Amino acid sequence: METFQVVLAKKLSDALAQARLPIAGELTPATDPRFGDYQTNVALILGKQRGEKPQVLAEQIVAQFNAGDVCEPPVVAGAGFINFVLRPGAVAEKTMEVLRDERLGVAKAKSTQRIVIDFGSPNVAKPMHVGHIRSTVLGDALARIAQFLGHEVIRDNHIGDWGTQFGMVIYGWKNLLDRQALQRNPLAEIVRIYKETNERATSDPQFREACRQELVKLQAGDKENIDIWNECVALSMQDFEHVYKLLDVHYDLQCGESFYHDCLPSVVERVLKSGIAEISEGAVVVFFRDNPELADKPLIIRKRDGGFNYATTDVATIDYRVNDLKADAIWYVVGAPQTLHFKQIFEIARREGYKADLRHIIFGSILGEDRKLMKTRSGDNVPLRDLLEEACKRARKIIEEKNPQLSEDEKADIAKKIGIGAVKYADLSQYRLTDYIFSWEKMLALHGNTAPYLQNAYVRIRSIFRNAGEAAVATPLWGVEGGTGHRPVATLLVLKEPAEINLAKRLCQFAEIVPQVLNDFRLNILSNYLFELANSFHTFYEACPVLKSDEPVRSSRLSLCDLTGRVLQRGLDLLGIKVPERM
Repeated sequence: METFQVVLAKKLSDALAQARLPIAGELTPATDPRFGDYQTNVALILGKQRGEKPQVLAEQIVAQFNAGDVCEPPVVAGAGFINFVLRPGAVAEKTMEVLRDERLGVAKAKSTQRIVIDFGSPNVAKPMHVGHIRSTVLGDALARIAQFLGHEVIRDNHIGDWGTQFGMVIYGWKNLLDRQALQRNPLAEIVRIYKETNERATSDPQFREACRQELVKLQAGDKENIDIWNECVALSMQDFEHVYKLLDVHYDLQCGESFYHDCLPSVVERVLKSGIAEISEGAVVVFFRDNPELADKPLIIRKRDGGFNYATTDVATIDYRVNDLKADAIWYVVGAPQTLHFKQIFEIARREGYKADLRHIIFGSILGEDRKLMKTRSGDNVPLRDLLEEACKRARKIIEEKNPQLSEDEKADIAKKIGIGAVKYADLSQYRLTDYIFSWEKMLALHGNTAPYLQNAYVRIRSIFRNAGEAAVATPLWGVEGGTGHRPVATLLVLKEPAEINLAKRLCQFAEIVPQVLNDFRLNILSNYLFELANSFHTFYEACPVLKSDEPVRSSRLSLCDLTGRVLQRGLDLLGIKVPERM
């Protein structure tokens, strides 16, 4: 199914050929609906290239444009823009196509890839904190969208389960552990012993050496230390899984740093043998002398004492993902502070001859109301588990006030969908590179660009069908629970009122929006589209009676409601957000 954007772009290409002009510029949705539905800057681009007046070129293009039944004759505006207004009949026909399509008009990618997405990646022996929310929800949503577009996606949680901190954790475990405290709150106790050990190691060289020896024993395979390490990892994973269950996030692999430990010596040997790395002052180092950006930023991949580091592990990780997982692309959803690190790692991969498309998808920070990094009153990171449970608690309070007659199970289920959805959407509706302020009041509001507002639009649609009952006609493909009310199948759409025409146009845009998200990994494009769709629906709902209308208008408007609900549900699901049936 071709979108309006594709159809108009083809017609524009034909018009350019007829006018003997080259293809240039682009055709995009209009920035202001007063100027039409789509517009192109092709005449401005060609005018600059050819030294001719854009308005004259635009008129030549318009003269050759065959609008057919798709749009009104295009209009030249301003400095040479060409604006297109869709015909209501074409909108009705396209909307019917979308209505009948399980994929809502969204085509699968013409060229699909096997994509490994590295996101989340918390450190073992520490609770996940608010800083993990961005990587986790961004990565999950990108995985959902890529998979929906036909790509084969492998979700990998590259947990930090190996490294120098375990020397201190193991020493603390042996000498400071409170078993009862461990049973009550495992991660809190592990964090406590780590902090106490780390503080002492900072000021006491002998103590620091004792911790280092515990690490050496772990790396050498000492059974006692391996057992302690395994228990720490297991306890951490239990806590992580609780958070992932709340977030409805799933992984295909959880290959932590320890997974690659045994192959690190061969990685170093290989890059030395190939000449990519060299020995410098006892360490194995990669220099980037021929790369202006990295020329003064060498990367150590084996320390002077023979120890390995994150860089060594990340080189090994690319090896595994390309050679074993057969990845065509690897996306790292990791914060901006790691930008230099990934530029270095990607350059090493390039020198080794890897052809996989490597992307570092960076993001900004979450700020508190004081516009500083979000912390607890004591200055610690806010535990993510606590934050998510607080979101559900606050959402439950809203449900209690709004719909107290619901059962306890319904209230709990709805509160989880609203609370978790609110936290996710507050993140995903932002441009990923910007910082944003975390505000309970804003994210849980039933009005404005929030998840509850979108969920409420969906709930209103479901209510329409419950009220319509059996008279809604048709098949139970999208039925209301209990069998009352069914998905309407109108034989045609009657689009007369501006509000219903606008809603139908908006629904047809879903197929254009979803693929755009992956162009620059901008999930806010989809979020903002869903917000605009909800606004269009509410305008339609106020202006166009649905159940009180006569046929065929009634069935037509029920179909628009049906399609709006399906697009909202699918769009929010692609963002990892669930919709309730009631609120």
